[in-house]
Amino acid sequence: MSAPIVIGHRGASGYVPEHTLASYFLAMQYGADYVEPDLVMTRDGVLVARHENEIGGTTDVAAHPQFASRRTRRSIDGTEVEGWFTEDFTLAELKTLRARERIPEVRPANARFDGHFEVPTLEEILALVQGVERTRAQRALQLGVAAPPRIGIYPETKHPSHFAARGLAMEAPLVATLGRFGYAGAAAPIWLQSFEVGNLRELAAMTELPRVQLIEESGAPYDLVLAREAHTYADLIRPQGLEGIARYAHAIGPSKALIIPRDATEALARPTTLVADAHAAGLKVHPWTFRAENRFLPREFRRGTGAQEHGDLRGEILRFLDAGIDGFFTDQPDVGVAAVAAWLPAGGRG
Repeated sequence: MSAPIVIGHRGASGYVPEHTLASYFLAMQYGADYVEPDLVMTRDGVLVARHENEIGGTTDVAAHPQFASRRTRRSIDGTEVEGWFTEDFTLAELKTLRARERIPEVRPANARFDGHFEVPTLEEILALVQGVERTRAQRALQLGVAAPPRIGIYPETKHPSHFAARGLAMEAPLVATLGRFGYAGAAAPIWLQSFEVGNLRELAAMTELPRVQLIEESGAPYDLVLAREAHTYADLIRPQGLEGIARYAHAIGPSKALIIPRDATEALARPTTLVADAHAAGLKVHPWTFRAENRFLPREFRRGTGAQEHGDLRGEILRFLDAGIDGFFTDQPDVGVAAVAAWLPAGGRG
């Protein structure tokens, strides 16, 4: 079996603002196997990378008086959200904005980069990834050593039902863009992920690229809510539900709490059977999200007293690797790479 993959969550978002070319580049320099862009749509149908389609918290849009009138309220997956939304901006307009750190109260050091980076398109991210790959291959050729493995991309379609209802369906533009960059077939270094089911089913009918069903701790896929179907995420991770997922996807991306929950003291409890159940259905398991700050860590891996301080992220990852996961999302891919390297010689999969 292959080594677990390290997925740079929104790049190396623990060190620079998420979903910027700098973040993706840093993740690749740290050795991430995959970089992960969340994708949303512009008014003119371009796929861009933002955590959400509401961009008030991740860009400086509020400082642009020409866009003040576009602040609005909108229902996103059943939740009322106020702010500015990518579907109200052309790509040219978005390019006048600059990225900001999304959680400066936890990552104040990242805020020093506020105002420096653009909102990148999917095409720009793919060009960056392939540019780094070419540079590495050329260096390997010069040194007379084997070429390094390709760098993968792990894009998520955000709120696909919302965009489809506004005439901005994501599936065809996504597959077409990836095809222009040579991503085709089941062996391509890519995973397509979504919290919705119908989106993945549509993609399965359009492409052989590997697909991942994301799983929340509670609730249900929003497209199933819209269709008034009774299936919840809890139903999807039962053995019968996992068998159903295996008919249109190749992996699940569950919240890590569904693999090892926390007890009443916030310490890790015993693992559930989810990894074994998913593997029995032929699915790989890539949980999210591993972060170094004490605010996000289980109690036994926290160090110091501040929520911003970094604890023992490597220790937490090792516990999950021992539980049998096939990869994981992390904001600090350097720590993730080091954890996998430490785990493999200790008897893990090689």
